[in-house]
Amino acid sequence: MKLERIDILSVPVSDQREAKQFYTEALGFEVIRDNPMGPDQRWIQLAPRGAETSITLVTWFDSMPAGSIQGLVLTTVDLDADFAELQSRGVDLSEIETAEWGRYTTFTDPDGNGWVLHESTSEQ
Repeated sequence: MKLERIDILSVPVSDQREAKQFYTEALGFEVIRDNPMGPDQRWIQLAPRGAETSITLVTWFDSMPAGSIQGLVLTTVDLDADFAELQSRGVDLSEIETAEWGRYTTFTDPDGNGWVLHESTSEQ
């Protein structure tokens, strides 16, 4: 096998337009694609600026109800600054916690999909 990377993660949402607004305006993700994909559906692919892995906002998988994804991890080099910026954009974050592997905070998107914003310790 010659697998290279995880390319796209499907994030189940109830309203693609609302989710796109959250991910672009609150989190600062860039739109990679936003194309029609049949009646009442779009292929909306987003990513943090410069990231290799992207997400697509999906509504068409019966086995993936909106809000059913948990534990998606974003990495930052300055957790305190990003925490303050996200709060100013209306994102409801948990308190910053410290673990052996780094510092982190958690939040959810409008549908309840769970995210972790993580800053590694310098030893890693």
